[in-house]
Parts: sequence; C-alpha cells; structure tokens
Amino acid sequence: MNKKYIIGGILVFAAAASYLLWNSNPEYDNQHIEAAVENSLPDSSGHRAQPTVLFGFEVDSLVVIEDRIKRNQNLSEILVNYNISHRKIHELAINSKPVFDVRKIVSNRKYTMLCYPDSLKTAKAMIYEPSPTEYIVFNLEDSITVEKVAKEIITVERELAGIIERSLAVTIADLGENPQLTNDFVDVLAWQIDFFRLQKGDRFKVIFEEKQVDGEPIGYGKIKGIYLEHFGNPYYAYYFDQGNGIDYFDEEGNSLRKAFLKYPLDFTRISSRYSGNRFHPVQKRWKAHRGTDFAAPKGTPIRSVGDGIVTEARYGVNNGNFVKIKHNATYTTQYLHMSKIASGIRTGVKVTQGQTIGYVGSTGLATGNHLCYRFWKNGVQIDALKVKLPPSEPVHEQNRERFDQVRDALKLQLDGIQFPSPII
Repeated sequence: MNKKYIIGGILVFAAAASYLLWNSNPEYDNQHIEAAVENSLPDSSGHRAQPTVLFGFEVDSLVVIEDRIKRNQNLSEILVNYNISHRKIHELAINSKPVFDVRKIVSNRKYTMLCYPDSLKTAKAMIYEPSPTEYIVFNLEDSITVEKVAKEIITVERELAGIIERSLAVTIADLGENPQLTNDFVDVLAWQIDFFRLQKGDRFKVIFEEKQVDGEPIGYGKIKGIYLEHFGNPYYAYYFDQGNGIDYFDEEGNSLRKAFLKYPLDFTRISSRYSGNRFHPVQKRWKAHRGTDFAAPKGTPIRSVGDGIVTEARYGVNNGNFVKIKHNATYTTQYLHMSKIASGIRTGVKVTQGQTIGYVGSTGLATGNHLCYRFWKNGVQIDALKVKLPPSEPVHEQNRERFDQVRDALKLQLDGIQFPSPII
C-alpha cells in the first residue's frame, strides 16, 4: 500500500480517537492528545517514534496522574476513585502481603496512576514509591499482581571546596550538602584536627562519591581525598584499601585512623569539656566534671567509639539511662543521660565500632538534652579528647607502589580544585 495512504489513515484514526476522548472526558487535555498523535506518526524515515516507557509500561496511550499520599489516606480510598472495585482492592491486599504490606503506605509518599483514557479514568496500574531507591507496582488488570522493583543507583564523583566563616558544618550546609558529608569528613581527620577549634578563614577541599537515583542525590559513598588548611598548615587525607576495608592515610602512608572514633556522636557541639572544677548546673555547687558533654537533639543516635563488651546498661539516679563498655584491658568508655538504651544493648553483649547503643536524652541529673561521654585508661578517668592512641597499621610495604600511585593522582586532583572567592 502507498506510504501516503498509510500516514493519512493513521492521522484520521488519531484525530477520530482524539475527538472521542475529548468528548467522553473533558478533563483529558490537549497535551495528552497531542502526545498520542505525535507518537502515532512515523518520523522522516518512515519509522514510528519510540514509545514512552514509565515504570516498565508504555504510557503513550494512557493518562499518567502523579500525586502524593494524603494524611490518613489508605489504598482503598485512592483506588475507588479510579474505577477499581472493592473486590479487586481486597484481592490486591491479599496478593500483596508477600511483597508489600499495603497498611504501611506512608503519607506524603509519591504515587503514580496509569489510567485508560475513558470517562472513568479506569486504572491499569498504580505505582507507589516507599523510598527513593524502590517502587511497588500494583498491576490492576484481570490478573492482580504486585511487584517490588529496585531503582538503579549510580555513583558519581564530586568535588567541593569552601572557606570557613563560622564552622565546617555551616559552610558545608551553605554549599548545599547534607550534614552527613560533614560527619564523614570529620571522622577522617578527627584525630589530627580539633574540629571544635577551626578558625574563620580555614579552607578545605574534598573529593567524594554521591549516590544518585534518577539524577537526584540520595546519600554519599566514600570520601576519596581531603585537603584541609588549618592555621595555614596543610593536612591531606587519602582513601586507600589494602584489603581491610575503608582506611585513610597521610602523604607518608601513615594511618589517620585510631582504635577508637574520636566522637561518640555525629559531628555536634561540645557544651562542657572535661574539667577538674566545674559549677554543676543541677546540684548548684563546684565539683569535678570527669566527662565531655555533647549537646544534641533528643533522639540523636549515640555510637560506641570502639569494639567491646557491654559491662553495664541500665538506669542510675544520677547518670540516667547509661551504657558502659570495656574495649580491652586498657580502655573503657561510658555514655550517660540517654533518652533510651538501644534495643538489644545489655550486659555481656558484644558491640562494634560505630554501632548505635542509645539515644541522646536528659535522664538523671541533666538540665537539657546532651550526652556525657566518659573515658578510662587503666582504670583512671581522663579527658577523652586529649587521649593519645596508637595508630592503625600504615600502608604495608607490598602495597606501597600502588598507594603512591593513588596518592599522587588524588593530590593532583585536590590541588587543581579552586577555592571559591572569599566573602567580603
């Protein structure tokens, strides 16, 4: 058949379909109709345009409606508006149990309805997105099916540079990044730098990985390299894995990690330091303060600074909810005034470095939400922020050549990152 008759027939069909749809459903707008016609036409080579695919469905002939779950709204309330019977909704709830409990639909989460272009907007499928990394497909055809699909997560490398005006956390936030990047940054250099004493004008550069879904950031991967200029002195940190997982080294290949994390919370604010004589805000008298207080919102996770065995996890009149951990024959740590102790944390339990053991609160003798962190060496309480710990293993000799190559490449990249213009 002649090509021009085929094209003419398609145009007539598309126009007739558009007329019928418009008259049967006034809400079916011109944008949908034009898209349907455009995708029905062959291109200059005579081939039909590629179909638009969304969540695995070809949607050129469907109406796509995006919305968010309203407060106290359930699946049934949504589906009845799209010509889905109560029998089908019940069947869907039963069939979905092995994949997703429909009772756990959360308000403000996004969902998408794929509907036929009829007057009732009958739904072909519903897609619910419980998190940025996955979605649930409710297929509403004759054979009800439910499927959980993981979205593709890609990792991209990014660079960031800043000049500190108030604090590292504020500067990184002002540059549009999540506080988690500050926490990860601090953990790398925590034993070399007192981040609570950074000065205005200190500068930094960082190379890091960002996790993305559909082009949107969802979190961070590892930090690959850091440059920090503090009081005019340069500090470099390089990521290198020599078979034991994530570790960071200086330019000489010495480990920047220690047996313990420097801080028991993600980077926060010190409200009271270790002191031999401090005015107690509750008891209203001068006495020694054998700990370091970190101010943080109620419920902030508290982490064990190192591997160890829990020796106490209970409530005390003065200490409130607290956990005490023996790390080895030399070191013990204690965490006071928790709002609650984490599930599973009890005497005799083994914990690992970075594990959540409780949550910030104000139980016991406390005037506000904070963590009092205490540190013992050989049975004597000492200032946790001044303790000197042996470093982890340096780069092994057999890995030295490979480390030098990684370090040189990262240093070249860091040195090439430009600082922003200073604020005047």
